[in-house]
Order: sequence, then C-alpha cells, then structure tokens
Amino acid sequence: MITLSAHAKVNLTLEVTSKRNDGYHEIASVLQTISLSDELSFELASKVELVCHDDKLERVEMFEGAVLKAADLLRQETGSCRGVRVTLRELGVPRAAGLGSSASIPAAVLKGLNELWGLKLPLEVLSRFAARLGSDAPFFIYGGTALAKGRGEQITPLPPLPLTWLVLVKPNIDIIPDKTKRMYAMLNASHFTDGARTLRLVGKLEQGRALHSDMLCNTFEHVAFDFFPHLDEYRRKFLHAGASRVHLAGAGPTLFTLVPDVTSGETLTSRLRNERLETYLVHTV
Repeated sequence: MITLSAHAKVNLTLEVTSKRNDGYHEIASVLQTISLSDELSFELASKVELVCHDDKLERVEMFEGAVLKAADLLRQETGSCRGVRVTLRELGVPRAAGLGSSASIPAAVLKGLNELWGLKLPLEVLSRFAARLGSDAPFFIYGGTALAKGRGEQITPLPPLPLTWLVLVKPNIDIIPDKTKRMYAMLNASHFTDGARTLRLVGKLEQGRALHSDMLCNTFEHVAFDFFPHLDEYRRKFLHAGASRVHLAGAGPTLFTLVPDVTSGETLTSRLRNERLETYLVHTV
C-alpha cells in the first residue's frame, strides 16, 4: 500500500497579466503548499476501485471524478492495464475554498499510480499530464514553493520557505458554481498587472528572506468582496481578532494571515474559534 498526502495551497502572490485569445488568463503566481491535507492510499486491484469515507455527496462525486479522470489519463498515455483501489482516508481540505482541493487530489493520484504501477515517469511528464486535469494540478506534482506562469501550468520550483505559520478562516458561504470562471469574468484591464510583484517575491525567496505580509498580493481581492456575500464581514472579524493583515486564498473565499510563530497562531485561532469561525492553524510544507 502507498499512502500520500494531497496538500492544500495558498497563493502568496496571484497576478493576472492579460486575457488570452483562448479565453484563459495569463497569470504570475507564487504558490505554497501548507500542512492542511487529504490522505489517499493506493493498492493494486483488478480494476479501478474507489473508496470514500465521507458522507457528503458533493465531496464523494468530486473525489470519484478526480480519481477516474487521472487514472484514465495515465492508462491512456502509458498503455498500462493495471488496476488500483484508491481510498480517501482523511478529508482535511475544505472544498471550493481557494485552497486547491480540486487539483491536489488528481495530482496525488498521478503520483501515486506512477509509483504503484512502476511507471517511473519523471515529474516533468506527470506535470504535463496534470495540466490536462486543471490549471493548478501541475503545481501539486511538485508542491513546496513554486512560481506558476501561463494559465498556471508553467511551474518553476523555488527554494523552500523557512517554516512559516498561517491562520486560515473558511467563511460559511455556500459553494458557488463556476466560481473561479465567474471571478475571472469580473476582471477587466484595469486589474491586470505586469507580474513585477511576483518576480520581486521570487527574488527575495531566492535570497532566503523571511516572508512578510507586504510581499503578498492577489488580483482577485479587487472583486472577491463584491462576489462573495458577507466576505468583508469575515475580514473585519479576522482583523478585530488580532490579524495584522488579511489576504484572500486563491479565488477564495478562504482568508488567511501570516503569524510570527505557533504561539501567536494558537492565540489568534482560539479567538476566532470563540467567534464560531471555521479556523485552521497551518504551516508551510
């Protein structure tokens, strides 16, 4: 049996630089995996079998769809006829929250099957396959700290961050269909930037600099607080509890803040949970 963790991510920067002729957008983003994760196990079987211990239908459907697409793609590309039993053993990442859950699972499946089936495909090949499963999926083949360009499929691994603690708040907002597509549609040319802030962060990371809030940015913050109902109320509660600055995770609606150490994070997490907010204390991976 092989067990893998499908980690969540945050975008430390997310700049949209232009709209492409194919309808996608060009981005420049520094992504970072965090300790929040789902856990999957892989065992050889006579066919592709799925086991999910979650009782929420939308999560089961998402898991099943992600696994089947990834497994079918790998079998088509390699000619493998082997089977697998994939079990989602632990569900730790909120869905449709801007944390990459829809991309991390198919990426983990590609990596797990590559090992289980003895395919020995290099990460570059798996990354190309992952790009066909979602814009964020190639990043999760590598994990850690990385620069993403293009529509998100062009990945350049970066030196790992020093251990950094973050507090996340997942607002109690209903899942909005086609959330990311609709948010991109809300952007206009005035929101586009040249990627300079992302490149500045890359330079500081390559120098081994610690991460600070003023290094972070996210283009979607221009539209997210109009798109998600009551999101600004969550931001105000986050700040009132002691967060210095609050950032949007990916396309949201999850919000996060950097904290100087685990003790500060525990204090802030306790205050937020006392406000009955869904809160996570995590660190970079």
